[in-house]
Amino acid sequence: MSLIADLKSLEPSQRSAIWASYLGWTLDAFDYFLLVFMFSAIAKEFGTDIKAVSYAVFLTLAARPIGAFVFGWLAERFGRRPVLMADIILFSIFEFASGFAPSLTTLLILRFLFGIAMGGEWGLGASLVMESIPARLRGPVSGLLQSGYPSGYFVASLVYFLLFDSIGWRGMFMVGVAPALLVLLIRIHVKESPVFEASRERPRTNPIAELLRYWKIALYMIVLMALFNAFSHGTQDLYPTFLQQQHHFDTHLTGTLTAIMNVGAIVGGIGFGIWSETIGRKRTIIIASILALPVIPLWAFTATPVLLGLGAFLMQVAVQGAWGIVPVHLNELSPPAARALFPGFAYQLGNLIMSKNGVFQAGIAESHGNNYGLALAIFGGVMAVAIVIWTAVGPERSHADFMADAKPPAT
Repeated sequence: MSLIADLKSLEPSQRSAIWASYLGWTLDAFDYFLLVFMFSAIAKEFGTDIKAVSYAVFLTLAARPIGAFVFGWLAERFGRRPVLMADIILFSIFEFASGFAPSLTTLLILRFLFGIAMGGEWGLGASLVMESIPARLRGPVSGLLQSGYPSGYFVASLVYFLLFDSIGWRGMFMVGVAPALLVLLIRIHVKESPVFEASRERPRTNPIAELLRYWKIALYMIVLMALFNAFSHGTQDLYPTFLQQQHHFDTHLTGTLTAIMNVGAIVGGIGFGIWSETIGRKRTIIIASILALPVIPLWAFTATPVLLGLGAFLMQVAVQGAWGIVPVHLNELSPPAARALFPGFAYQLGNLIMSKNGVFQAGIAESHGNNYGLALAIFGGVMAVAIVIWTAVGPERSHADFMADAKPPAT
């Protein structure tokens, strides 16, 4: 009840910032995950195999650090709000253009450009919200923001379920222009970050110099995000292919099970985000990651739709439960003069390190008779253990005072 009261006490502009950032990440993920349902169809049209098409995921992930750096640097100079709007328009344009690709090479180029634009959204949205709300709400709101990612995957699974057989993979990409409408909400209802506004009174600091100054914490965050991204993408990206190729499920059953998986992810992200306010960021990440391990046999090695659906739900409760802490944890660890740049850049460099995750998994599966369950289980188990260890040795800065950090020092 206290949480509900705290949320009700927020100003309209604060609530709008939360919803705009949540929807931005939701629609960003929606555009990204449309592709994972269409590996088989794209490979068939261009006369190639799934592994070759999976390079589109690699290129998208590899390009994201470029966008995180460029858009993050711009946001430190011009503000979170205007740069976020420009970023959303760009990734919507590249998504729409993907539907007109005449060849696999062109599609790969467009997905690389999409990745640059996609790379900017997370860091901008997270910093805008975390700097706009009271510290006591960062954990719950962090879980809500990160649940935007499975929410986008969930919407993509519904669109696949409802439209793919009618409009094909090209039409699916054209549907992806929808996020551009979010810019209207941001333009009308969302205010600039108060922390950014307060920081205008301080002498301007070079955000790149801040990265170099805090290189130890930056390195810790990059490794952490490499592990987290392998944990998330390694349990999600090839899941529809696992259902299609290994279990030979049709469009509707694949879409249904993927939707169930993402309901679990949303529950986990929000639930563990709330819990982190009580037990701390690190402890919450560790507990959620450990809970993924006993679910792996049910999730990857059962055969019936009911058991697979249950395993998918529980697995993503754990995976995205750990992920729900990431927005607040990275923002609290970041230096104040580079908060729009630091978390997003670390996040996306981690993506770059693990950007061939889908290609590696597809190779493992194909070398074992299309056993995608084995590839999923290997990545899910190894990364869960690695995250537990790396998180345990790392720092924590819960409830840092962002506004005090931003104000000029007393004279």
